[in-house]
Amino acid sequence: MRLFVALVPPETVLDEVDAVFAPHRAAHPDLRWTRRASWHVTLAFYGEVDDQVVPRLLPRLERAAGRHPRRELAFTKAGAFPRPASARVLWTGIEADLRRLADSCVAAARREGVDADDKKRFHPHLTLARAREPLDLRPLIEALRPYEGTPW
Repeated sequence: MRLFVALVPPETVLDEVDAVFAPHRAAHPDLRWTRRASWHVTLAFYGEVDDQVVPRLLPRLERAAGRHPRRELAFTKAGAFPRPASARVLWTGIEADLRRLADSCVAAARREGVDADDKKRFHPHLTLARAREPLDLRPLIEALRPYEGTPW
């Protein structure tokens, strides 16, 4: 099975994100907007994992999460990968440092023989849209600069 570890924001937070970004959808028809049901903040991506590993991995992930303090998170602003002037992905970010938590999720998987993909620079975000071809999203990102979401 294809497996990853993610944070799923509360519905009220997703309502807010939806309300903030919805007015921009019609003005950007070249973007393929993601389905709300798939909105999450990925901490670690494992790829294909044998079903038998999952029952052993879950307690490791629970212990890993328990070693990190609970914190207040909030979505803020918008950004793009790889860069705003030539974007393939539009996102809203989280400014809190979640790197150590993400690293713990990767380490938990490695202890079970799962080689997690941790080669990319970690940047906690919620993917909102994708583009088939690179787009200049600088005006959209600038328009969303004031967005500061409700903490959760």
